[in-house]
Amino acid sequence: MNEQRRQQLEARARVLKALAHPSRLLMVEELEQGERCVCELQQLVGADMSTVSKHLSVLKNAGLVLDDKRGNQVFYRLRVPCVTGFFDCIEAVLSEQARCSSAVCGR
Repeated sequence: MNEQRRQQLEARARVLKALAHPSRLLMVEELEQGERCVCELQQLVGADMSTVSKHLSVLKNAGLVLDDKRGNQVFYRLRVPCVTGFFDCIEAVLSEQARCSSAVCGR
């Protein structure tokens, strides 16, 4: 594997790792509907502000969200809204797993 390919795969892994938490997935799904302030995301997740802020920092560092500070509030939005299309692929994998759990499929 050449260096360019290795870097590309590592970049993909960083994005996937950033999504690999239920609270972050929930926030990304919510941001698909539009911009939200941190306080709205905190209520949605049901965690303390520092935990939500850390999750948002992970998403921001991975290039998934953008923030906009307005007065005392910070608003977040998806940088690339198509990221939620990946969730459809995940659901297809989960559906296939469920279908195959009761039958012998490609084992």
